[in-house]
Amino acid sequence: MIFFSRDLGVDLGTSNVLIYQEGKGIVLREPSVVAVDKLTGKVLQVGSDARNMLGRTPGNVVAMRPLREGIISDYEMTEKMLAEFFRKIMRYSVLRPRVIVSVPSGVSGVEERAVIQSAMEAGARRVYLIEEPLAAALGAHLDITGPEGHMIVDIGGGTTDIAVLTLNGVAVSSSIKTAGDTFDDLIVRYFRRKHGAVIGANTAEEVKMSVGCVMERPEDPEMLVRGRDLKTGLFKDVAVRSSELLDVLRRPAKAIADEVLAVLEQTTPELVADISRNGIVLAGGGCQIWGMDRFLEERTEIRCTIADDPDSCVAYGCGKSLEWLSHIQEGPINIARRRLLKE
Repeated sequence: MIFFSRDLGVDLGTSNVLIYQEGKGIVLREPSVVAVDKLTGKVLQVGSDARNMLGRTPGNVVAMRPLREGIISDYEMTEKMLAEFFRKIMRYSVLRPRVIVSVPSGVSGVEERAVIQSAMEAGARRVYLIEEPLAAALGAHLDITGPEGHMIVDIGGGTTDIAVLTLNGVAVSSSIKTAGDTFDDLIVRYFRRKHGAVIGANTAEEVKMSVGCVMERPEDPEMLVRGRDLKTGLFKDVAVRSSELLDVLRRPAKAIADEVLAVLEQTTPELVADISRNGIVLAGGGCQIWGMDRFLEERTEIRCTIADDPDSCVAYGCGKSLEWLSHIQEGPINIARRRLLKE
């Protein structure tokens, strides 16, 4: 049976790619990882299969992340990764889809062009870009159609995007490179410095989500981590407690809080008053670190809440924006620095 393609919304994240298909919801959720043979240039695996190969590949195979800090660092690998993802969900389609792709706030024209070209080469018919905080707000079901102000903080893998939204647009925004990967890197350094053990990025992420915290926890959970001893090169088991990581993870959390305060300083008093009433909404995987909402609430003195399904907010927002692809000019979304490539 042959079907006509449905439009797609793509959350092109540093850590994960989520694809929303019109009429179906989120149909793909995979890590942004590609495994490629260096000798032939052939892509061997993408997504979760490639992520499991990180740190485990032979000499001629490299498992890599083609996106860094929210932008494309390897154009060719990004194109091949997206092409494989599109192929999984559109194998019986005869018409290439229109695609909306999320990008961090403040990306340059060159970076925008790289995203557009990657999606076009991967199989898109037309490509539109939408800012991540705007998509996250739509996915978090914030009512941004009126004049009342709302603030969203999207803590992703490579970037943290902060925006004040009103009247279907972004009033003030900022994007910083302090995000989920920063927390992981600090955990890797901590194990090396404190315990003389080397752990991988995947293990660091598990530690972060299991026992990591930015506020003191009522209990002090412990996790047994296996790494490689720096001196002997043999495996080494290290027991790490949540309290050990508190000071380590608070540093990037403080940087995020400082940027939130900087955005509030640039916001008009009327919108700040609205935000103080409505609170700040947190999205992205990084906001799920234990105590992040309380930490930001303590620093800003504004109520902070975590969105429902924060990992998927941007993807759902991209999907929601698909409704207005046919009449973007009058639609209630603002496609940031819109780029349209003809068929």
